[in-house]
Amino acid sequence: VRTVFGIPYGYEGLTYRYGHTPVELDPGAVSRIHEYGGTILGSSRGNQDIGEMVDTLDRMNLGILFAVGGDGTLRGAQAIAEEIQRRGLKISVIGIPKTIDNDISYVERSFGFETAVSEAVKAIDAAHTEAKGARNGIGLVKLMGRESGFIAVFASLARSDVNFCLIPEVPFTLDKLLDSVRDRLQRRGHAVIVVAEGAGQDLVGDTQERDASGNVKFKDIGLFLKDRINAHFKNIGMDATLKYIDPSYTIRGVPANAYDSAFCLLLGQNAVHAGMAGRTNMVVGYWMNTFTHVPIPLAVSRRKKVDPEGWVWSSVLTSTGQPKEIR
Repeated sequence: VRTVFGIPYGYEGLTYRYGHTPVELDPGAVSRIHEYGGTILGSSRGNQDIGEMVDTLDRMNLGILFAVGGDGTLRGAQAIAEEIQRRGLKISVIGIPKTIDNDISYVERSFGFETAVSEAVKAIDAAHTEAKGARNGIGLVKLMGRESGFIAVFASLARSDVNFCLIPEVPFTLDKLLDSVRDRLQRRGHAVIVVAEGAGQDLVGDTQERDASGNVKFKDIGLFLKDRINAHFKNIGMDATLKYIDPSYTIRGVPANAYDSAFCLLLGQNAVHAGMAGRTNMVVGYWMNTFTHVPIPLAVSRRKKVDPEGWVWSSVLTSTGQPKEIR
């Protein structure tokens, strides 16, 4: 293999209409990228023409397409692989699970998750410090997690200072949450709340807005809870000081930690081996300390979520001391 190209802005870069120029990824171009956060190629949202993208791959005489991303990226890779097969072209499509939400099915861990949890803990530490520093202090931290609350769950487990962990998989009511927070303040004088961005969307109000990729635009549960908690304690005549922290994009933009750097390298090596062996329409996974080949249709068949009846969530309830049902 003499030439490796990076496609700017994801699938957008495979369609000719945007005028993006592929970047040659020689050793000099990638020698330090493990030290950077984000992506040197850029990313984009929006549906692209499958035929145009396969035309580009064919015209460039590419043998393997590596698609690095989460559920949406993998769905696009599946569509491309199916069009390649329909045309009878000899191009392999290999997915690499890159999502901090850790929500890809049949993949135990995705690249970026460990780093996200490590950074989230810093925000929780700050929220706890602020909460303890005020009478009836409340620290409220919003973390990423649209449909799966893994970051919030494992960050809460990493810090026993969290008293309430709210995730999309476990519904809650505002009244019960407010009562529980009040009880906590009366008992201990401070409280720390961690909420995933997709939690409590039924409370915030339905929205019909969608982004360029067709995903529903969630309303801000963090700001919603901040306003409602402040209003509640004002209405009941109880002094409370709330500090709100939203480190979402700070977390997403940091360089990978040592574990994720090594994990990413191994995912990449296994992805290359899979492509060179002729595999296609698959994503490199990790399961029980073994790197695996997961068919993309299986990986995107459903979203991986926290099981409300499983041992992980049970451990969160034990660590936080929150009621099993806040509803």
